[in-house]
Amino acid sequence: MRLLILTNNPERASFRQRIQIYFDTLRTNGIDYQVAKLPAGFLARRKLFKRTADFDGVLLHKKGFNPFDAFWLSRYSKRLIYHFDDAIMYSTKHPDRKSSSHFRPFRRTAKLANMVIAGNSYLAEHARKFNSRVEVLPTGLNTKEYMVDTRGENDGKIRLVWIGSSSTLKYLAEIKPAIEEICSRFDNVILRIIADEFFDLQNMEVEKRQWSLEKQAIDLATSDIGLAPLPDNRFTRGKCGFKILQYAAVGLPVVASPVGVNAEYVCDGVSGFLAESNAEWIDKITRLVEDSQLRKTMGDNNLTLAKNFDINIIGKRLADLITECVGKVSS
Repeated sequence: MRLLILTNNPERASFRQRIQIYFDTLRTNGIDYQVAKLPAGFLARRKLFKRTADFDGVLLHKKGFNPFDAFWLSRYSKRLIYHFDDAIMYSTKHPDRKSSSHFRPFRRTAKLANMVIAGNSYLAEHARKFNSRVEVLPTGLNTKEYMVDTRGENDGKIRLVWIGSSSTLKYLAEIKPAIEEICSRFDNVILRIIADEFFDLQNMEVEKRQWSLEKQAIDLATSDIGLAPLPDNRFTRGKCGFKILQYAAVGLPVVASPVGVNAEYVCDGVSGFLAESNAEWIDKITRLVEDSQLRKTMGDNNLTLAKNFDINIIGKRLADLITECVGKVSS
């Protein structure tokens, strides 16, 4: 089976974690893939779309199409799978406003697809308004990469940790007052930020760790409490909770906002805590700071959660969905 994978940006984290991480699994399951970056010009894209006739199917990552692209792709491609993991039908800056520039390309592409693969049930419900063949496939991770040796790393500090990008750092900034209050209660607690941009706190030390694929696992594993704050709006409800899975894979307890899949992944009081108000963030973090055994018990429970999202499980499911949809052409 020959599959052409189309993406706007093969370097983005979403592509790496939702598609690239499964390349070996696709090959193992008889899917011979090629990756093509969507060019900027209309004529260049039309030429690329014409090439799709040489493949059994196309997997389109995240991009919503304009009428021109939708017409030419539908003319040449045999089967189309639309794969997305963000609430791309809404604006990130103004999620509660109607945005035709976001909604129409999503609707058009969802209608065009033979199958839609969504990152969670919230996103899937949006797609089902326009397509009857919608499957939920959560984000997976290679749990083996997070099994790192942390012996000799303990310096007596308790590290709150957040991992993300500059575009989502604002979510962490929203709980600054809670973190500052924690600092006033404990002199051994620090904040570790693993990202490409950072901020400072008035009363707490901030460890700034530049994100890298090679170092992220050890930076997480040598922390103590994972943080996953999110505001509640139509865009953030589509987030796929990957940072919670990362915290889980290294055995950290998590404090998270009960938004989207966060509320599904964090079993409140068992693998971590859910917190909405500033007071709840302070209370839940305080309980974990004061109780090392609770941190360990919750972290161990999270290790079990992470195993369910290992790439061997999620990757096989992705390969099966592609085979089910595209195999109808190649068989």
